[in-house]
Amino acid sequence: MIDKTFFTMSSGRPIKCVVVGDGTVGKTCMLISYTTDSFPGEYVPTVFDNYSAPMVVDGVAVSLGLWDTAGQEDYDRLRPLSYPQTDVFLICFSVTSPSSYENVTSKWYPEIKHHCPDAPIILVGTKIDLRDDRETLSLLSEQGMSPLKREQGQKLANKIRAVKYMECSALTQRGLKQVFDEAVRAVLRPEPQKRHQRKCLIM
Repeated sequence: MIDKTFFTMSSGRPIKCVVVGDGTVGKTCMLISYTTDSFPGEYVPTVFDNYSAPMVVDGVAVSLGLWDTAGQEDYDRLRPLSYPQTDVFLICFSVTSPSSYENVTSKWYPEIKHHCPDAPIILVGTKIDLRDDRETLSLLSEQGMSPLKREQGQKLANKIRAVKYMECSALTQRGLKQVFDEAVRAVLRPEPQKRHQRKCLIM
């Protein structure tokens, strides 16, 4: 569990992390579960309030600024306003939603690369607890579909040249902390060819 307080820039190196993905993949639940150490109840806001999470990764103190975004098309023109100065992006899809997986390449990756071509990306498969959920499996089966496998996520990560492919469950918190640790590492230890990258700037 992380300290539920806002930290100043002086508490550690500031890192801005923006989370994008379709509107039903669980971005907000993921952020709430991570920052409060509990899964949200019946009410889940459309967008999670910006939050600064103090943490130490590999001995380095950082202040991880978490920015949620709305995935609905209604917000397509407003969403990029949160992109300037972004250090790392999390592109999320649900492992139980093939359409959200396809939208990574048709919408989210192109949008980020257009606005922030040099920012590192972590690809995140969410809701992994539902891979074995009978009701979910039944609903997908009725549509001739099945949950996405880890290998499919890794293949997509390679395709979009993501720094890492991670999977997590906001409900069980499996893999949750590791997602944000890897986001920080992507900034602290950039790939050699990207060592001179700059923060996302929108003119």
